[in-house]
Amino acid sequence: MTMPVIPRGGEWTVDDLAALPDDGLQYELADGVLLVTPAPRPLHQRVLGNVFVLLREGAPAECEVFVAPLDFQPTRHRSLQPDVLVARRSDVGELAITAPLLLAVEVLSPSTRSKDLLLKRGLYEQSGVAAYWVVDPDEPSVVAWELEDGRYVERARVQGEASAALTVPFAVSVCPADLLRSSSGGHA
Repeated sequence: MTMPVIPRGGEWTVDDLAALPDDGLQYELADGVLLVTPAPRPLHQRVLGNVFVLLREGAPAECEVFVAPLDFQPTRHRSLQPDVLVARRSDVGELAITAPLLLAVEVLSPSTRSKDLLLKRGLYEQSGVAAYWVVDPDEPSVVAWELEDGRYVERARVQGEASAALTVPFAVSVCPADLLRSSSGGHA
């Protein structure tokens, strides 16, 4: 379960993150509040890997695709780690990305469902992230939103073997059932 940790004497900043241990937990900041999430389950990681491969294979040269942990730090009090993210190569810094992402993808798990669907969706929207996908391995399903006039608009919602042809951040077709397949081609 995701547990917010009350700041000790004030808001957390991106500088405070550097002092935290490398202990297998995910540390993020939501406007100065530290969020700590446990390590993900194998199904989550399988789906994450398949999303990464799908996006990397379709990415144009000016884009770069990453998997967590990599910090997106749009402000000094906000540091998020999408499961998969796409950024312009020119926006990739030495330690983090501060410019708005082209795409943030979150793979739902029991411990992150509310955080991903509500909190992080709102924070990505406020931070100008051009597109946001949520992948639910338990359904299986994908919901894709695109930023339009500062608000997310749903562009696709697909389940099972159905596919969605998406154009932001670049043209790619996504099928939820394919994202569950192991590298040997079988289902989870």
